[in-house]
Amino acid sequence: MNNNKNRLSIAVALGLLGSVASSNTMAAGFQLAEYSATGLGRAYAGEAAIADGADAQWRNVAMLTYLEGTQISVGGIYVNPNIDVEGSSKFAGQTINTKSEDFAHDAFIPNLYVSHRVNQQLAIGFAVGTNYGMETNLGDDFSATNFGNEASVITKEINVNMAYQINQQFSVGGGVRYVIAEGSFGAIIPNQLGMLDPKLPGTTLKYMEGTDEAWGWQIGTAWQINDANRIGFSYKSEVALDLSGHAEGAAFGGRHNGSMALDLPATAELASFHQLNDKVAIHASFNWTDWSSFEKLEANIPALGGKDLIKQENWEDNYRLAIGGTYSLNQKVTLRTGIAYDTSAVSDENRTATIPETDRLWLSMGAGYAWSDNLTLDAGFTYIFAKDATMFEGKESATDPKDPANFGGEFTGETTGNVWLVGVQANYRF
Repeated sequence: MNNNKNRLSIAVALGLLGSVASSNTMAAGFQLAEYSATGLGRAYAGEAAIADGADAQWRNVAMLTYLEGTQISVGGIYVNPNIDVEGSSKFAGQTINTKSEDFAHDAFIPNLYVSHRVNQQLAIGFAVGTNYGMETNLGDDFSATNFGNEASVITKEINVNMAYQINQQFSVGGGVRYVIAEGSFGAIIPNQLGMLDPKLPGTTLKYMEGTDEAWGWQIGTAWQINDANRIGFSYKSEVALDLSGHAEGAAFGGRHNGSMALDLPATAELASFHQLNDKVAIHASFNWTDWSSFEKLEANIPALGGKDLIKQENWEDNYRLAIGGTYSLNQKVTLRTGIAYDTSAVSDENRTATIPETDRLWLSMGAGYAWSDNLTLDAGFTYIFAKDATMFEGKESATDPKDPANFGGEFTGETTGNVWLVGVQANYRF
C-alpha cells in the first residue's frame, strides 16, 4: 500500500492532480471523455482523425505523424455535475421515501501531452491523463444505503507512444499505457433498521478499498484520402486491475486483507474529418466501449475462504455518436461546436443509485486563439442533459443471508440531472 502511495505521488508531480467526477457526468459508465479542452468545444467529434496539437495522440496515436517539430499541450477541465436520486424503500411493510441531491462530486481533470517529430516518417509522444473515474456519496440518511452509499474509481495514466507514416496516405501508431488506480465501495445499514435496534443505523455493512497498477496498450491508424478528407481508427485495450487493500463490515465479520478485480474496458473509435473549404470543416465520431465486461464487483478475501459478492452490475456495451464543426473566423480565431449522444451502459433493471448511469446529450462550443506563430490558447464549454431514468435494487439471492435487501428492504427510484464542463488549454510548438 505504501509503495502504491509513493507511485501516486509521482503522478501528482507530473501534474495529474485531484480526483475525477461521477460516472454519470461524462461518458458512459465511469469512462471519462475529457482529455482536452480543444476537443471539448466540438463534443469530441472526429477526435481520432484530427491533429490540433500534442493532445491528439490520446485518441489516436497515428495522429502524431501530422504534427511538426516538438509540441506541448497542457490544460484542464472543470466538471460540475448536478445529479439527484429520489425514490422509496420498502421494508417490514413500510414505505420510506428518500432523496439524495447533488451527490456526485465536482472535479478538475488536468492533462499533459508532448509530441516530437523525429524525422519525416517517425514521431514519438508522451501523455499524462485519465480515461476512467467516478466518485459518488449518497449520504448516511439515504434509505437505500444497504445497496451502497459511496463508490469511487480514480485512475491516472501515463502513455508512451510512437507513430510511423507509411506513405502520403497511411499512418500507423501504437503505445503502452501505465495505469495507476484506486477504488472503493461502501454500504451501510440504513435508518429504517433503527426500529429493530437503534444502534444499527450507520453501521458499516460492506466496505472495500484497494489500489493497483497495470499495463495496457493502444493502436491507431489514419487514412488521408485526399487533401480535404481523412479517416482515423483507434483501439485501446482492456486493463485488468486487482485492487489490493482491505475489506471490513458486518457482512465480512470484521476487517480483513483482500482484493477486488476491476477490468477497465476496451474502447474503439472510428472518426472522419472533412475540410469543406478554406474556413469550414466538419467531423464525426462513432465510439464503442466494452462495458459488458463489467458484470460484478467481487472481493477475494483469503481469510474468509475466497470470493464474496460486493455488487452485481450486469452492464452492457455502450455507443457514442458525435458530429461537430470548425470555422476559421480569421488567422487568429477558430470557432468550434458539436453535439453528441451517449447511450447508457445499463438497462433500467440493472441501474444502481451509486452509479446512476443513463443516456446523455452533449451540446458543446469552443474557440481557439493564435497568440503567436508558436502559441495557441483554446477554451471549451459543454452542457450535458442526463436523461431521467428509473432504477430498482432488490434481492439478488433468495438464500444468501448477507443479501443487501435483508438489511433495509428493496429500493425503487429515479435519477435526474445535468452537467456542465468548462476547459482551457495551451498548445506550444517549438
